[in-house]
Amino acid sequence: MGEWRRVLGVGVTGVVALGLTLGVTAQQVPDETQQPPVTFRLEVNYVEVDAVVTDEDGSFVDDLTLEDFEILEDGEAQEVSAFSLVNIPVARAERALFSPDPLEPDVSSNARPFDGRVFVLLLDDLHTTAERTNQTKVVAREFIEQHLGANDLASVFFTSGRSDGSQGFTGNRRLLLNAIDSFIGQGVRSSVLTRNDTFFRRLGERDATERVIDELDNERGLKARATLATLRELSEWLSGVRGRRKAVVFMSQGIDYDIYDVITRPFAGSRYASTVVAETKRTIAAATQANVAIYTLDPRGMATVGSDLAEAVYIQDDRGTGGGTGLSAESLRYNMRLAHDSLQTMADETGGMAFINSNDLSSAFTRIVEDNSSYYVLGYYPSNDRRDGRFRDIEVRVTRPGLVVRSRNGYLAPRGRDDEPELVEAEGASEALREVMTNPLPVSGLSLRVAAAPFLGERPKSSVAVMVELDGGNLTFAERDGLLVDTVELSLTIVDDEGKIAGGESQSLELELQPETHEAVSRHGLKVVSRFDLEPGRYQVRVASHETGGGRSGSILYDLEVPDFSEGPLQMSGIALASADASRTPTAKADEQFREVLPTQPTTLRDFVLGDELFVFSEIYDNETDTSHTVDIRTTIRADDGRVVFDLTDERSSDELEGKRGGYGHALRIPLDGVEPGLYVLRTEASSRLDREASAAREVPFRLRAGQ
Repeated sequence: MGEWRRVLGVGVTGVVALGLTLGVTAQQVPDETQQPPVTFRLEVNYVEVDAVVTDEDGSFVDDLTLEDFEILEDGEAQEVSAFSLVNIPVARAERALFSPDPLEPDVSSNARPFDGRVFVLLLDDLHTTAERTNQTKVVAREFIEQHLGANDLASVFFTSGRSDGSQGFTGNRRLLLNAIDSFIGQGVRSSVLTRNDTFFRRLGERDATERVIDELDNERGLKARATLATLRELSEWLSGVRGRRKAVVFMSQGIDYDIYDVITRPFAGSRYASTVVAETKRTIAAATQANVAIYTLDPRGMATVGSDLAEAVYIQDDRGTGGGTGLSAESLRYNMRLAHDSLQTMADETGGMAFINSNDLSSAFTRIVEDNSSYYVLGYYPSNDRRDGRFRDIEVRVTRPGLVVRSRNGYLAPRGRDDEPELVEAEGASEALREVMTNPLPVSGLSLRVAAAPFLGERPKSSVAVMVELDGGNLTFAERDGLLVDTVELSLTIVDDEGKIAGGESQSLELELQPETHEAVSRHGLKVVSRFDLEPGRYQVRVASHETGGGRSGSILYDLEVPDFSEGPLQMSGIALASADASRTPTAKADEQFREVLPTQPTTLRDFVLGDELFVFSEIYDNETDTSHTVDIRTTIRADDGRVVFDLTDERSSDELEGKRGGYGHALRIPLDGVEPGLYVLRTEASSRLDREASAAREVPFRLRAGQ
């Protein structure tokens, strides 16, 4: 049992479209495998445990039923109220044959229930020294690039709590890698070397060997507490997500704090030992209560004393001075062992794994993915419902002989009053909508599609159009006075990279439809188009909806990047895409600016039928005002095999701008006749003849299929 474990003792307005009449109340605010649904149940006394069952060869056993399992809590059998098998394939990202990189869709959808793994990469910048920064980045990038499936969701956070580079849940590898690249280690010098520095600085003083303190103890203690607090907050953030194993991949050199100093070496100045022990207990308790598995990994690999060894020869060993420095030639290894014990303890006590003193990190990542791909989920309400804060042993058994079960071994019961779980605050929103808004993962049930396109606004802000479409087939209408009625709540929140709300809107769509309009909504869905003024930067658009007729709810996350259109000689807006066929979707809220440039409102559809006609609009922003020049705007559609099936170039003169910075509107119609079904990429690229290096481009992948 590790040292740490021994000390811890832890076993808007209605718009008429196709005869649609509705009342809108709006409020502006700043694979075929069937998997169990990911839910967000808020019962505080519900316990969920994951179990990996293998045979004697170590292979996962996937044919067990509820009758094969038994759960004991503190030796007493529990009634299992939820049971499911999770067996997740590793999906690969779609890519065109002509491109080595995966395609990056411009639309998010929850039409397909989330069936992937849930990973949180927590990079420990507080305990990673600056010289280890690049090493940690390389290891974290490997996990994203080589081990993250296209059906997985991951996020990147830092133990320091800095939000300027973090990334919320997304499947976009580029954004995850950008977050990793912003990592900067800020760990302090080893406590052993710090005390040694103090000794040499005080050499010659009478008490030189009696008062060798760690002058960075305060900073070291605060960083240990901050790291544990971040781990705890992540567990609490994930606590309501049910039906999936939730993995925190904690990349760290370990908690650099000697929890024994207060007892064995009081002169060392360690004031936080007991506090760090208590904080670690709280962190493990939060993880076990939330059923979060912590996988710890030291990115330094084997022989991780590393560069500190070069300075070890200068450590003033007590054996040579007869003093009380508390230092020895083995002090560095002692500290490293304590740090690794902290990683081992957190992994063991939460049902994760620890990967330390190993250079084979690829195999470690493979094991983490496997561990989160195939398992059983069992949920129960404990027969002991006392909120006494005590540790409860959990034992998962199977009746079939010869099988091995691995699961977490317990949890700490909550303490104190049984308070209602906190939901996101949203004025006027129903509890059902607030519940789905609180879930950090996308929720299926009420299908949504979301797309966004930034355009130049009033500088320095951009005008961002957000298109949301609901699947009308998910709506349940009731008949009233010859009309078909339903109420749809729709919440759209835009969050910046610091977690602050930058904009949004809440709407209540009171649908009162004539039969023919009801038919259109049921077949083609319902569209809402909104605009928001946003500063350049990274955002996440969170859309949630709930309809009262059938009680369905849904949510989706959309990653939005708003460029600074004043930067560089040439910039390009987003692409607004519409089609003749998609114009049949009734629009509950339209955008007036699109009425001037498109024959119909933009669509979130990226699956079109042969014979349809696309309408494309974008803007090119020319920031070169001193010299008259020409800008070429080329739009192509390329098939999966690289064939160009559409190619059109438009020449624009800077004289149109009359010496001012501005944009060229680029609108075109593209018929889809005579083109084979398949995957295509629409690309619009602008280049300046004044400076051939000045260019801007956007791409939109889409599919063509034969009509019904």
